[in-house]
Amino acid sequence: MKKEIRVAEVKLEQTEDKMILEGYAILYNEETLIGTREYGFIESIDPNALSEDAIKDVPMKYNHMDSFLIIARTKNKSLELTSDEKGLKVRAELLDTQHNKDIYKMVKSGLLEKMSFAFTVKEQEWDHEGEIPKRRITKIDRLYDVSIVDIPAYDNTSIYARSLESMDLELKTMELEKRKRDASLIRKRIDLKIKIGGTK
Repeated sequence: MKKEIRVAEVKLEQTEDKMILEGYAILYNEETLIGTREYGFIESIDPNALSEDAIKDVPMKYNHMDSFLIIARTKNKSLELTSDEKGLKVRAELLDTQHNKDIYKMVKSGLLEKMSFAFTVKEQEWDHEGEIPKRRITKIDRLYDVSIVDIPAYDNTSIYARSLESMDLELKTMELEKRKRDASLIRKRIDLKIKIGGTK
């Protein structure tokens, strides 16, 4: 399974003595165009895609960097991930450290306004009937991290390239199955004609 990245909004919760960031990392049943209409797909996430195991230990990072100190984490409850009817809600209470203060101030000023999340997909469904293929994620294997980002990788072609590889593989598989069905149908028609011709 390949790790994928998606982008969401991050907001502040105004309090006097706490630094809190919140937003929805995932919105259920919301269709999003990944890539372009010419070479991309429409993605949605099923409300039952997430399990407790998938989000049991998730850190909040800056730009998905392992070299940067962790901002918050579910393990010590400074990061809370809550699944409701809308999606997966993120609420992080930042520790009183200098780099957390800097990040909080940058979010407050609007310099940082996006968060992205890295995950792997366990189960998915593809629909190729329309003009643009549709991908529905039915099971997320693991949510690796939620990150505050300055330049959303989502805007770069390389972000969704791995998802497109998955789509291409699915398309090739479906095309091969279609050819097999067509070939089988042609053989049955030929056999039927032979049987009909043999009874004359």
